[in-house]
Amino acid sequence: MGKEKIVILGCSQAMDDICIGCSRCMVGFNRRAGEFENCAEDAELTAIVGCGGCPGSGIVTRMAHMKLWNAPMDEVPNKVYVAPCITMHCPHKDVLLNKIKAKAGCEVVEGTHPYIPENIFAE
Repeated sequence: MGKEKIVILGCSQAMDDICIGCSRCMVGFNRRAGEFENCAEDAELTAIVGCGGCPGSGIVTRMAHMKLWNAPMDEVPNKVYVAPCITMHCPHKDVLLNKIKAKAGCEVVEGTHPYIPENIFAE
């Protein structure tokens, strides 16, 4: 298969308004924590891409554009991770996951980092 080229797909709204630069996904990747623990040491993070907004109707087009734009640089992802902002919180997650799995053409992993707080306001 060659070197793992990874893309993380997340919720556009969370990525734009809530998540701080998707830092937990990137830290998880860099530390090989959570779902990234089975990544090869030389795996590369190729992109972090938003779903395109609710109800996720743009996800397939966004994946196609990413392949088109990155192919000349030989940076086509061969493994897709779907971030917790989709897998744990998106009301459209089943439709999104079905679209991603049907069209990605590579392994799709549900989840990224393990840094989910158990409770927010506990003392």
